[in-house]
Amino acid sequence: MTTICGKSYDEERALYGSSGLLLRACRFDGPADGESALKESRDIAVQECYFNLRYPCWHVDGLRIRGCELTPKCRAAIWYSRHVDVSESRLHGIKACRECSGVSLRACDIISPEFGWFTDHVRMADCKAESEYFMLRSRELDFHHVVLHGKYSFQYVENATLEHCELHTKDALWHSRNVIVRDSVLDGEYLAWFAEKLTLERCTIIGTQPLCYCTDLVLRDCEMINTDLSFEKSHVHATLTAPILSIKNPTSGLIRVPGVGELIMDDPDAKGRVVVPD
Repeated sequence: MTTICGKSYDEERALYGSSGLLLRACRFDGPADGESALKESRDIAVQECYFNLRYPCWHVDGLRIRGCELTPKCRAAIWYSRHVDVSESRLHGIKACRECSGVSLRACDIISPEFGWFTDHVRMADCKAESEYFMLRSRELDFHHVVLHGKYSFQYVENATLEHCELHTKDALWHSRNVIVRDSVLDGEYLAWFAEKLTLERCTIIGTQPLCYCTDLVLRDCEMINTDLSFEKSHVHATLTAPILSIKNPTSGLIRVPGVGELIMDDPDAKGRVVVPD
């Protein structure tokens, strides 16, 4: 690879179409305010660089980012790219990652509304994220030790596994399909409405009206805290480890729970069974 150290770039398409570059301690910033610095490049590594201009990494095949800062002015930083590895970096611009394939993020700090849309084969580990509409319509996700704060997260995602995560987010997992969540905290209102084939194992679920209108919903050894009007119109099989505030009109299935404050079964189509030990 050709190594470039300590250079500054602010012109339009400064390194357009490059191949085999290692950029160290470079700055993409300056009065020319140019966009798309590394567009249409391949085999690019950037280390300890500063990105303060728009759209730097579009259509890049083979991108490694380590120890870099992507500021709020660095919007839409990584789009339409393949084989992307980002570690120990700050991604603080809106729409930081979209329509990419084969993305790994490790030990990153993400503050980015609309992050990760339409992206497939994403692995994220040991990251913190703040975002709205996080990972919308993305596929093949593998998340470990991720802490998320936001709204409307993981909507329409397919084929995802989340382990040891904390999701503090309203309306998470709506319309999701084929998702497994293990040993995680799911804290927020209206969790996972309209989800299909959602499995929760050893999770803590917090917030009003969770898990409604679901099909093929499975909970194994989960605790539900301050969860009222749960499971409305859902097809569910659940084993809960602690009492629940209320359950309303599960369509089918079996819910085993140590205690329930209120069981509401006023819909003639609600055939789900709730079993409480004597």
